This record gives sequence, C-alpha cells and structure tokens, in this order.
Amino acid sequence: MECKQRLKWLMLAMICPLIAGAPSSMSKSDNSCPKENLNIIGGSFVLKDGYSHGSLLKYICPNGYYPSIQSRLCQGEQWTPKPKIRKPAVCKKITCPNPRVFENGEVSPYKDKYYVNDTTTYSCHSDYILRGSAVRVCKPNGKWNGSTPICGPDHCPDPGVPPGSSRAGNVFNIDDKVTYRCERPLTLIGSKVRVCQDGGQWSGTEPQCYADFTYDTPEEASDAFSSSLKSDLGVSQQFEQEDQQGKKITMDQGGKLDIYIAVDASDSIDEEDFTKAKTTIKLLIEKISYYPVSPNYEILVFATNVSPISRIRNFKLNKNERSLERIFEDLDKFTYDNKGDKTGTNIAKAYSEIYESMVMEKNSNETAFSETQHIIILFSDGQANMGGNPKPKVDQIKHLVTRNDPNREKKLDLYVFGVGEDVNQEDINDFVSHKDEEKHFFKLPDLAAVQQMFDDMIDESTSVGLCGVVWEGLENKRRAFPWLAQINVARPPKGSNCMGSLVTSSYILTAAHCFLEGDTPEKITVKLDKDLIVKVKKYVLHPKYNITAKKHMGIKEYYEFDVALVQLEKSVKMTSTLRPICIPCTKETNAALKLSESEGTCKKHGKRGACVEDAKKAEGIEVKNAVEVVTDNFLCSGGTEPKTDDVACKGESGGATHVNKKGRVIQVGVISWGVKDICKGNNNRFTSVSDSRDFHSNLFSEKIRSFLKEHLENDNIGNPLTFL
Repeated sequence: MECKQRLKWLMLAMICPLIAGAPSSMSKSDNSCPKENLNIIGGSFVLKDGYSHGSLLKYICPNGYYPSIQSRLCQGEQWTPKPKIRKPAVCKKITCPNPRVFENGEVSPYKDKYYVNDTTTYSCHSDYILRGSAVRVCKPNGKWNGSTPICGPDHCPDPGVPPGSSRAGNVFNIDDKVTYRCERPLTLIGSKVRVCQDGGQWSGTEPQCYADFTYDTPEEASDAFSSSLKSDLGVSQQFEQEDQQGKKITMDQGGKLDIYIAVDASDSIDEEDFTKAKTTIKLLIEKISYYPVSPNYEILVFATNVSPISRIRNFKLNKNERSLERIFEDLDKFTYDNKGDKTGTNIAKAYSEIYESMVMEKNSNETAFSETQHIIILFSDGQANMGGNPKPKVDQIKHLVTRNDPNREKKLDLYVFGVGEDVNQEDINDFVSHKDEEKHFFKLPDLAAVQQMFDDMIDESTSVGLCGVVWEGLENKRRAFPWLAQINVARPPKGSNCMGSLVTSSYILTAAHCFLEGDTPEKITVKLDKDLIVKVKKYVLHPKYNITAKKHMGIKEYYEFDVALVQLEKSVKMTSTLRPICIPCTKETNAALKLSESEGTCKKHGKRGACVEDAKKAEGIEVKNAVEVVTDNFLCSGGTEPKTDDVACKGESGGATHVNKKGRVIQVGVISWGVKDICKGNNNRFTSVSDSRDFHSNLFSEKIRSFLKEHLENDNIGNPLTFL
C-alpha cells in the first residue's frame, strides 16, 4: 500500500518514511519487539521507530472500517497489548447506533446492524406530526446525518430518543424530566438529564451515543463550536434600516473576557505532535481575534506537572504581553523539552492551576471577576492516569464562578477537545458545560482534524470586517491568498491574462493596462476560488490613466495611475478560501488592526519605498530624470539591498503588493510594470538581481485613493467600504 494512501487515512503528514508491514529480513536488535503476529486482517500498519523500544505501531483500515485494536506500544521487548495468534487484529465495518428507538412511528428498513451509507426512513402514526429528519444516512464517522426524528405534541416537544439510546420519561410538561442512557458499549455524550422549561424548550444538549470509533467531523465540530463560541461572546443580530448588517460581538457593559487554554503534552505526544499542538493553539487564538473583542489569555501545557506559557495576571498587568505576536512568540519559544521528563497525564493538576488563577483574579477585583465571561478550553489525547479524578476541580471552578446561582451559569463555558483513540469519553463528558442547544465536547481523530476545524471556523456574515485573514501554515495554499483573482480578457488571437484582488464581496482591484479599448464585460472571465468563475457587470479605469501620456518625453509606455476596478454581477459568498484583502485608509482595516479612530491613520497602514533610479534602465525609456517615470503615485520593490526581494513575473500584473501587519494582510499597491523580466528563461529563478525593479501603483496616493473611495464606498451590490 502506497505511503500517500496511508497518510490520507491517518492525516499525519510527518510519518511518510515510516516502515509499513513486517519485513522478515530485519534482524532483531537489543530491546526490540517481536515481528510475528502483528498483521491486521483487511488492513496494514505503520511503525514510528521500527521494532525498537518505545516504538508505536498504528493500524490502518480502509474508509468505512476501523481496527479492532488501534495501536500497540513496544515496551520491554513486548508489544502492549500483546498480539494473539488465534485472534489477530482485524478491520471491522463501521456501524451507526440502532435507530429503532423511534417512538410513535415506524423506521425502515429493519436491520440487525446499519453500516456506512445505509439509509433509514421515518414516518409517524396517525395523530402525530413528524419533526426532524424523515431520511437519515449512516456516515463514515459512525453517526447518522440530519437531526433526530420526533413524533408527538406536549408543552415541550417530544425530545426524541437518539440512535443507540433509551429514555426514561414520557410526560413533557413544565419541570418534567427525561433521562437517557446508551446501549453498551456506547458512551453517552451530551445531557443525561433534560428538563422541560417554561418557554417550551428542553434544557441541556441532545445526547449522542459514541462508539470508540466515532468522531466528530471537522465540519460538524466547526459549526457547533463556532455557534457556541458566538453565544459565549454575546453575539446579537443588529439591523439598520431593515437591512441585515451581520452579526456583531457585544459584551455586557464593563464586561471582560478571560480565556484559559490547557494542552496535554504527556507521554503519548511526540515532538512533532507537540509542534502541531502549538500551531493548533495559534489557529484558535487567531480565529478569536477576528472578532472585535480583546480577551485575556492563560496558556498552560501539562503532563505530570503544569508549565505556564502565558498567565492571565501577567497578561492584564503587562502591556507588552497583550498582542497576538507576543503570544505566538512565547509559544514558539516553548520547546518540547521545556515540559520536563515527567510525562503522566494529570488533568486534575491543569484544572487546579486554572482554579488558582481564577481565585487570584477574584481576590484582585471581585466586581470585575463577576462581570467577566470565563472560557476554559482543554485539549487532551488520553485518559488521566495520575492526580486523581479531575471532576472535583471542575466543580470548584463552577462554584467559584456561579456561586450556585443558575443565572450566572452563562458566565462560564467549559470545553474539551478529545484528540485520538484513547480519549475517555464518559469521564470527559462530566468536565464540560451542558448549555441549552450547545455542544462543548468534541472528539476528533488527530490534530490535523482539529486544525481543519479551526481553519473552517469563520463567521461568514462578518466577511468584510475580516479582511486580510490568512493562515499560511496549512496544506491548502489557496488559504494563504484567499483574495486572489485570475482575470482573462478574450481577444483574438491570444487575449491577455492578469491577476487581481478581491477587495469587497463584489469588487476586484487590478491594473488598468489589463484592458484595451473595445473590451466589453462579456469578454472578461474572472476565476476566484477553485472552479468558481463569476460574471462581470462592468470595469472602470482610473480617469488619469494614459499609457501614451509621456511618449513625447521618451517614455514609450507610461503606467501612472495603472489601476482599475472590476465589478461583479453578483456579490460572492465568503469562505475560508475566498476572502477580501484589506485596503489601507479604511475603517475596515482599522478594525482588522484593532486601531481606534484616532490611531487609524494612513501613515500607520504603510509607507512608500525609495528605489527609482533603476527605472531608467527599462526598455523603451529614454529620460535623465527618473522622477518623470516613477512619481509619488508608485511604490518600488526589487534589488538586493538591504535584502533580496521576490520579483513579479509576466501574468502577475494587477496582483496585490501587500504587507502583513498584526496578522492581517494589507494591500499597499497594484503590480504594474518592471525593469527586467527575470522569470523568462531563467530556470525558475524568481528572485531579484541588483538592478531589477518592479513598480506598483501606490494605494496611499491621494489621487488613487479618491478613485477607490468613489466606487468602493458606493458599492450597491456587495458590502461597501468606509474610507478614513
């Protein structure tokens, strides 16, 4: 089986060179484990460190199957658990929980077991109305799609019986309770007890029954966590003149936000996984930073002991600590060896450290503590094997925040992300919040899935306020340039190709020289995200653009004001791979950089370069004064001093010249023209030489900015921008 196939199943990009199968020719070395009886029926395995002591063997099964034994560990010249000759490991078909717990109706077809892609249909007896999904399909993660079907009226709607569970309680009036349990060996995740409330809603979260092989998909987890997090932050809908303006984050007056993040770094985490865990924390913090709130952070790494990376108290008292850059810098400095040699899993110790920090905050300012929203997020890939039961520590935290007042329960949110196959689902379900219709426990197969989940976690309704959002550490490179647009103008015999940048949901910024007289919108093709081709309504050039304006002065082609805007017929929907770049001198960029109105000036958004003399070396230019060619309406890049720059190639005209500030990307120029074509016939060398220069239309130029303002502030199709 090829390495790529194994990687796809495992989603572990770091183990490609591992050993697959059991080569009989390998000689047994000191402290090595046996090579016999390790194979799995219907699958394969990979070894992390051969057959030596400490090596981890992981079994791999095809899609739709799971291994009867997830992994083995080589210890003391023996595998744990020990292989059995008569009962070898086997790939079993994934099943979904029994759906035949449906009450007051019928489910078909009737089967002993339901496998991946099996479909069930539901109907109610007479006098009952069906709510929920009438058709459900068994998914590869061992869960049914859709929502639990329900038949029957009462003060509260019938809460249903989720697949694989049974329910005690059939009266659904105010204060009546229903209690759930799951069939063995399934584990109940969610609320074991739900109460019918005055408003006709059930308390808590609908339970689900998880098998050992059941996971949340990144998409499921992203939707649920994003929804719950927005509730934590006090998300409310705001409307203006009957038009929906999108979701805004609002905190109670004087409200504050403290976020505690604890990450398991016990013996089951190797160095590469530890690096992935730090990247995961960065992703989570960056996602939270998209909202106009400024949380205080405490970040802990725990194994036997707890190692703090950032403390809430320091974060509040030290202004130098209060930035994403500083948090990321501290994370980068914290190495795998910093966590120490003691590698047990002491979850209770992690919660105890958080509790002590919270007590310190309460003692420091009880009023502020009372007004604060507290969010605790724990990542763990295993079971607590020391420090005792974490639940009493969790209960201490609950009591500290809520003071047994049900109205204060909204001030605390406890999340757990269980990663991998060794997660103790039943115990962890007791560590999380069970708020109405919210999910606080998530189980994912590995850190790659957690990263994908956070990467997908974007509130699409706030797309304009989230300009310049990128994440370069992921496999999908489109997400590093989500604003990128490819523009083609059909002209026989060849046509022209340019690049552009999505600057609002309906406008693309590009170069004016991409268009010629006679070009019409129907000749223009714009490609955005993968396979997304959009229609053009119109394009408009800067009114002062004139390529022949200085021909009489010895400048064959003159590119001052080389900017154009392309307006799309329809506004496009924002996604993680389709998002606008930030435009300088706008309130939206102020918000992205978290600058106040007084702080948010164009000078803080960027500055002009200083390389102009090499412009005279370009073909078709015969002038003594370089300023005639390169006015203040240009930015310049290239050369080798003080560093060697990348260069633009043909076909990249109209693309964005950008800078990264505070984790957001701001476009400062539009690629216009260059002195030399370094890319042509140069063995794919795309770095500058001493006198190669590229010139870009300067978006800080007042005359270019006024052109952008005229059109982008009056966008009647998408989301208009507001210029400073």
